[in-house]
Amino acid sequence: MKSVTRTVALSLATLLSTTAFTTSFASAGTMDELVAAAKAEGELTTIALPHDWCGYGELIENFKAKYGLKINELNPDGGSGDEIEAIKSNKDNKGPQAPDVIDVGLGFGPSSKAEGLIQPYKVATWDSIPDSAKDAEGYWYGDYYGVMAFEVNTDIVKNVPKDWADLQKPEYANLVALSGDPRTGNEGIMAIYAAGLSTGAAPGKAAGEAGLNFFADLNKSGNFVPVGGKANSLAQGTTPIIMRWDYLALADRDVLKGNPPVEVVVPESTVLAGVYVQAISAYAPHPNAAKLWMEYLYSDEGQLGWLKGYCHPIRFNDLVKNGNVPQEMLDKLPPAAAYEKAVFPTLDEQHGAKELITRQWDTVVGADVK
Repeated sequence: MKSVTRTVALSLATLLSTTAFTTSFASAGTMDELVAAAKAEGELTTIALPHDWCGYGELIENFKAKYGLKINELNPDGGSGDEIEAIKSNKDNKGPQAPDVIDVGLGFGPSSKAEGLIQPYKVATWDSIPDSAKDAEGYWYGDYYGVMAFEVNTDIVKNVPKDWADLQKPEYANLVALSGDPRTGNEGIMAIYAAGLSTGAAPGKAAGEAGLNFFADLNKSGNFVPVGGKANSLAQGTTPIIMRWDYLALADRDVLKGNPPVEVVVPESTVLAGVYVQAISAYAPHPNAAKLWMEYLYSDEGQLGWLKGYCHPIRFNDLVKNGNVPQEMLDKLPPAAAYEKAVFPTLDEQHGAKELITRQWDTVVGADVK
């Protein structure tokens, strides 16, 4: 990731074939009006933004300090499916239980647009978001990406797994976990999909099916732990090996400060990249605060906040081109060589795998992840 020649635009080229508008709605003049309107609303409601995810804790605090808005934080540990359900179930609710904004896996962007759950808005920095990572009409737009990695407690696991197939070895009995319920969370779905790709299965439904079989074998052998893995469960030894986005694993490593020691492994064979997207609820009780939140997240300050949390912000190329990324931030990221095999699945591939995995997890794997 230190190499600036491996650009986000190229990495995301296979995601979509849409043509983006180049018009930005915000300008220096209207930003003052937007800030005033947001302050009149007084608050913003977010959902599923744990403070240790992608630097969100600091981003939330900085936004509150900058604009003086109250932030209602709903269900910090929820998944993408929970966010969509919260919009659906609170369409007529103008209180703090109705989310204004969502941060979801790429596949949830187009489906939410199709269901009329989100509204369009283009930030001032719209043109510097790669065309391949945004909806042409501004309904959703990529925010950051990472790759699926293994987060390993090396106090317990002395022989650290280097690739997906290693996880099936008997020495990893009762050690391997997902980060959450794959029936509702994008991170779990993508871990299963990556495991399927590692078997040589074709992208899409075939990889989803192979991933389910991979986890069925893990479960039958006793290697799989049906507990959503987090930093605490890793440290306690409940989930010593967690399949996790690299930026979350790296953040856990920093938080734990060597107690226990954590190794973050990018698998050797299959490196699956995942893009998350932002959107504003069509029923947002605080639409101006929501737009201001987007402006903040896609400003240089917001983008660097994500990078500080080990996520590659979607405007990374633009930031580097303009010399706006401090070298000390780049130095903390894993070397680019570990990411050279990164695969960015298309929307169709993700849709096919997601539908299969969420529908068949119970019957094929049969593990209730708590």
